[in-house]
Amino acid sequence: MEAASHTVTNQAPPLVGYDVYTCDRALAEAVDRHLPAELVDGAREELRALGRASGSEQVREWGELANAFPPRLRTHDRYGRRIDEVEFHPAWHRLLGKGVAAGLTDAWGRPGGHVRRAAAFLVATQAEAGHGCPLSMTHAAVPALRAEPELAAVWEPLAASRVYERELAPVASKAGVLLGMGLTEKQGGSDVRANTTSARPLAASGEYVLSGHKWFCSAPMSDAFLVLARAPGGLTCFLVPRVLDDGSRNAFALQRLKDKLGNRSNASAEVEFDGTTWARRVGEEGRGLRTVMGMVAATRLDCVLGSAALMRQAVAQAVHHASYRSAFGGLLVDKPLMRNVLADLAVESEAATVLGMRLAAAYDSGTERDLALLRIAVPAAKYWVTKRCVPVVAEALECLGGNGYVEESGLPRLLRESPLNSVWEGAGNIQALDVLRALRTEPGALDAYLREVGEARGADPRLDRAIRGLLTELADLEGAEARARRLAERMALVLQGALLVRWAPPEVADAFCAGRLGGDGGAGFGTLPHTLDLRAVVERARPAG
Repeated sequence: MEAASHTVTNQAPPLVGYDVYTCDRALAEAVDRHLPAELVDGAREELRALGRASGSEQVREWGELANAFPPRLRTHDRYGRRIDEVEFHPAWHRLLGKGVAAGLTDAWGRPGGHVRRAAAFLVATQAEAGHGCPLSMTHAAVPALRAEPELAAVWEPLAASRVYERELAPVASKAGVLLGMGLTEKQGGSDVRANTTSARPLAASGEYVLSGHKWFCSAPMSDAFLVLARAPGGLTCFLVPRVLDDGSRNAFALQRLKDKLGNRSNASAEVEFDGTTWARRVGEEGRGLRTVMGMVAATRLDCVLGSAALMRQAVAQAVHHASYRSAFGGLLVDKPLMRNVLADLAVESEAATVLGMRLAAAYDSGTERDLALLRIAVPAAKYWVTKRCVPVVAEALECLGGNGYVEESGLPRLLRESPLNSVWEGAGNIQALDVLRALRTEPGALDAYLREVGEARGADPRLDRAIRGLLTELADLEGAEARARRLAERMALVLQGALLVRWAPPEVADAFCAGRLGGDGGAGFGTLPHTLDLRAVVERARPAG
């Protein structure tokens, strides 16, 4: 029996039992906007089912368990035989199985595949972000595999399969596979040209053995990995399977698992290749960087989508809490200052979602203009959106006060996860320099970008001024390396503003242009002009539940 003094009042109920997809109006509108009309109904049905599952108490519990019981490395079995396996909690496998079944590795071969898959990625990773890593790498490996049609014919259909098989086995016996990558080495970091892993050709065409060490290899229980190594002809891409065709284990020694800040449900390992590690060449010798760049670009877009998902979940939790919590004589959501904070967070979240989905749609369209846009907009978006994730999640946590600081709220897990996408696939400087490289060497990329933002010219004077200011900066690239971050930030903000002016409700676009482009906002959240329709912005961001 509970003592009278322990009666619990004025607490928000848990945000569970709701449709994550349908309640995300910005995301649902983007799917309707970017998909051909004949695909919309089917996509809605799939995404609503995934949304209900991702918002369910069961799937949320799987996410908690997968993080509470992180993976464990088993180098040897009980008899002393080397096995190099990682054990996961059953919840991890359930999450992966649901993600694979929902098509999170199936984008390249179906109509509207990238928009549908991006939306599903945004929904599923709100329940648990770590399992997005192997799903992302499997999806992104397809462009690299296509450099070797013979390999792609075997591996691509299995990568796109809706069947998750956790056991390691020869590829010919599997109904579905997961693919990873290992690019980073101890001495190299983001400078993969400094890789020293070596590849010695064998007698059979396209076959090699590798010797070296990979510093970061995520999801080491995947079925195969794309890695870079130095062949006689230079830096080359290779496919390294965990199990060989005869059923024997490839030499793939897991040295240790990383003890990470966040992303704890997902294993990241150091891997040793001992000189007998069998590999199959992907693409030509000496063209390894070109071969893997398609994979890197796709995973960078997933960094944008993953950060958008974290922001959306954090904002949903903050708005939900404020809608139930009373203080100083009324609900928090009705207090002008809290409303300003929530609206500011909601605008940032929607801008990230709209930008990520537009880039996914560019993959689907495949037009020359859209492919050129991706070349410059993906690194700019990756730079900016992933950097905004940390302050958004931290501010959302603060909206819950002390309740947000305790693990049971789920916000600390989101906060620990929030820096990851800024680091993965090249940190901020790498992305900013990639934007600069595109500006200098690919005039078609800048032209595509200017055409995209030009679609919104004349609709908002603050956006027009921001476009003119950006053009002035782009006209003189002297000393541009030192201001590459400034350029990437401005390009991302102008592009977000242009997309919101075209497609978002007026109150959202107005708030974004005022606070991000018009100079009428502060450095912190909750500093939007009080004259805006902030109530409508917050109401749009409210999740049901």
